[in-house]
Amino acid sequence: MSETFAEILTAGGHANSLGRVNEVIEHVLKDRKRLDELYGCLFADDAWVKMRAADALEKICRQHPDWILPYIDRFSQELAPDKQPSIQWHLAQIYRQVPLAQDQKHFAINWLKGLLSASEADWIVVTNAMDTLMQFTQAAEFSKDEMIKLLKIQQLHKSKSVARRATKLLNELLL
Repeated sequence: MSETFAEILTAGGHANSLGRVNEVIEHVLKDRKRLDELYGCLFADDAWVKMRAADALEKICRQHPDWILPYIDRFSQELAPDKQPSIQWHLAQIYRQVPLAQDQKHFAINWLKGLLSASEADWIVVTNAMDTLMQFTQAAEFSKDEMIKLLKIQQLHKSKSVARRATKLLNELLL
């Protein structure tokens, strides 16, 4: 293969499509050692390459969450500060798929709380953050009372779908 993952993720489809993400996923599933190359694409200058790389990483995580474990500590330092919504929502998805150590879980919960503390965040980010934090709440790893407060904030979100999702989750907690 002569193309790098960055080149593959740059090409194919409309700018806002997933392009050739499935090719990258196939390469990594065949050769786990290439996961580092994919991870490196999360720091590309091109926002679409970053989004596609995050999508590929999350989809690989669905099949092999154990492959992602060596990257979890790096996420907190290298990815969590990233303000690109596609990085945030994929990271939120990954946090609910991998078995986290206690300190990793603590970081993930605090990061998710930060995403949900205001009602102006990107709707996909908020939806994924709510779902992941709800999972922690249902596992008694996050305070139900704090989750209720965050969901009430999200009921005010400008996206009606986010507000409805927050109300649905709130009703589940209050049953």
